[in-house]
Parts: sequence; structure tokens; C-alpha cells
Amino acid sequence: MPAILIEVRKDYSETEGNQLIDAVHTAMVTAFQIPPEDKTVRLLVHPPHRFAVSPTKTQPELYTMISIDAFAGRSIDAKRKLFSEIAGNLFALGIPKDHILIVVRDSMKESWGVQGGQSGYDVNLGFKVEV
Repeated sequence: MPAILIEVRKDYSETEGNQLIDAVHTAMVTAFQIPPEDKTVRLLVHPPHRFAVSPTKTQPELYTMISIDAFAGRSIDAKRKLFSEIAGNLFALGIPKDHILIVVRDSMKESWGVQGGQSGYDVNLGFKVEV
């Protein structure tokens, strides 16, 4: 049930964009053990002049920022695995590992409105959050 936003400076083709989305989602399935069908991933392309990055980046057009809003409960090991999986998957697509920033924002289940306006606290998610 995590909500994921991938922000980039490059206007990828539809195929390339889908590969980015799938690379991040696959890492979520592996590291956070979410069901494969639990896929809420957005790809947002910014014009380079509206997404500033460090001038030390050798390929600033490939800079990739990933924000993940998820239920609290994942262990530091699960997060480490997630960071490693995402970086490896994106590196395989040509994105330098030092051009990737990943932020996981944990929030309590009761802070999410899901499945028709119910509190995340009150529904059976169908998967474990404590991994």
C-alpha cells in the first residue's frame, strides 16, 4: 500500500518510464514484501530548470529522487535492503548510484484513508508491515 513518487529531470520514453516504475516497484516487493499487485507508483518529470541538483553530479539529467510514503513498522534491515535493491535496479537502467536519493516517510496506519475511506488501522491489509 505504499505510495511512491519518482521525480526526474529527463523526459523518458514510455518504455523507459515503465522500466523505472517497475524497477522501484520490484524493489518494494522484494524488500518490503508487499504483494506484487499493490502498485501505486507515480513518475513525475520536471523541467531541469525547476529541479536543481548539485553541480557535482556528472550527469544531472539522470538525477532521480524517490519518495516513499509507507506504514510505519519496517525494520532498518528492510529499509537497507530496499535502498540497495532500488539503487541496483536503477543502475541496471543506466542511472549512476550516486545520482539516486531515496526518502522513506513512515506514518502510522491510522493516518491513512484506504479501501473506501476506512482508516488503515481498521482494515486487513493482506500483508505484514513488520518486516
